[in-house]
Amino acid sequence: MADPLPTVAIVIPVFNEEPVLPELLRRLDAVMTGTPGATWRAVFVNDGSRDRSVTLLKAAAAGDARLTVVELSRNFGHQPALAAGIAEAGDADAVVTMDADLQDPPELIPELLARWQGGADVVLAVRRSRQEHGVRRLGFDLFHRMFQRLSDLPVPRNTGTFGLLGRAALGAYNRLPERHRFFPGLRAWVGFETAEVLYDRQDRAAGKPTQTFAGLMRYALDAIFSFSRLPLRLLTYAGIFISSCGFALGLFFVCKRLLGIETASTGFTTLVTLTLFLGGIQLIGIGILGEYLGRIYDEVKQRPLYVVKPRSPARSRHEP
Repeated sequence: MADPLPTVAIVIPVFNEEPVLPELLRRLDAVMTGTPGATWRAVFVNDGSRDRSVTLLKAAAAGDARLTVVELSRNFGHQPALAAGIAEAGDADAVVTMDADLQDPPELIPELLARWQGGADVVLAVRRSRQEHGVRRLGFDLFHRMFQRLSDLPVPRNTGTFGLLGRAALGAYNRLPERHRFFPGLRAWVGFETAEVLYDRQDRAAGKPTQTFAGLMRYALDAIFSFSRLPLRLLTYAGIFISSCGFALGLFFVCKRLLGIETASTGFTTLVTLTLFLGGIQLIGIGILGEYLGRIYDEVKQRPLYVVKPRSPARSRHEP
């Protein structure tokens, strides 16, 4: 008896992607139909879209049994939506994760699949180049450089959502419980044999980016504070340095007084400068501690990462 074909699921979070969905569905269909040797399915997670995205997806799924639509009860964010899709595809032999805006070309999926079939359990799509310009491009480059220096865990640079997880890596990822998630970091944390596929990241096929600058900043902070204790260490180093300087300065004035050398008044300006400097350091320290404590607070509450709408009155899906 021939071995059954492996099941490959493509997980795609969707938030207000109506302009790009027709092209995405067409290109996905071409990839799934034109790539033999696997049983294909695509899992779309509607993350509270306010346009006609879910209507288009449900219409497509009604005519194609390979398509599944998961609706979240509201907008939970890209990372929870991605986790919901991966949980839905948990019985697959391999899961391809990608964004809906076609900056990640679906035509690269067969190459990811080939590297997985060659023995890698995690396949990374590594950006050789990208089409963003201006402030967004500068922000992305700055984040990747900073994160490489701050992270306690080596995370391959220029990687994002696009990639493939085999069954072992998929099982390990689904056991990770944290709420503030940075997918490339979690994917690197689970380990396993990893392969890379280079590609050129394209511009959006249509429409405007749905991720706001504030959302990208929150995502960057989640990445840094979830995978680095260096900010806390820097606070300790700063405290040691400032205390040492203060002790040395105090010892200098004591020695001058003991030697009978006239000590001039430091003056109002010096006092104000030192007070503002030390106060600023303390406020920065409190802010960094607050970021870590806030994340601990979110973890302790143990709220579900997302909530899925019932698919029909007769059938409901359990919350994670």
